[in-house]
Amino acid sequence: MTPPGGAQAERTGLAWTPTALGCVACTLLLLHSAAAQSWGRGLIPVGFGATTSVVLAIIAYRRDRRLRTTEPDPANPLLPAVASLFVTATALSTLLLA
Repeated sequence: MTPPGGAQAERTGLAWTPTALGCVACTLLLLHSAAAQSWGRGLIPVGFGATTSVVLAIIAYRRDRRLRTTEPDPANPLLPAVASLFVTATALSTLLLA
């Protein structure tokens, strides 16, 4: 069901899903890199990436469900901050352990 405000809310909700899927793809690349380097410290970015993927998937699901209601709530400003924190932690762990 499309909310009364048009398709903008639906597009916003759906935009989180490809972001989460892209994060899963990056996590798989990190896993491949860790395997090529005989595991060890390479698993730390994989753990961060997997955690980030799960967090983004949960945010995507909850935000999409909330936007599909007849009266969607405004976005919680903490959601993008939490997502950014996890993405930054993953990127930093990748750079520091490379």
